[in-house]
Amino acid sequence: MHLRELLAIPYLLEAEAVEREPGEWLIRLTYPELQGCAAEGAVVEHALRDLERRRIDIIVGLVEQGRLPPIPRQPLATSDPVWTVRDLGLSERVTARLTTSNP
Repeated sequence: MHLRELLAIPYLLEAEAVEREPGEWLIRLTYPELQGCAAEGAVVEHALRDLERRRIDIIVGLVEQGRLPPIPRQPLATSDPVWTVRDLGLSERVTARLTTSNP
């Protein structure tokens, strides 16, 4: 499976409000099917952006190690990982890997 397809795999998203201190709440987001993929913040959109960065970093890191991430379901046909990587401001290393034909 190519990196483009691996980055298009939909993972279950869990979200919860967490009270850090009395009256101080954060949103915690995780992809529980992708070990270690979590983010939290005071603003949902910021936490989601951080979570997506983490998801891509984890998947690319696994591929670079010659390992596959969990594949709980088929990749989304309508996903555009190149756009997502660029939108998130991720490194050219990831963009270059996506635009080649190698996994």
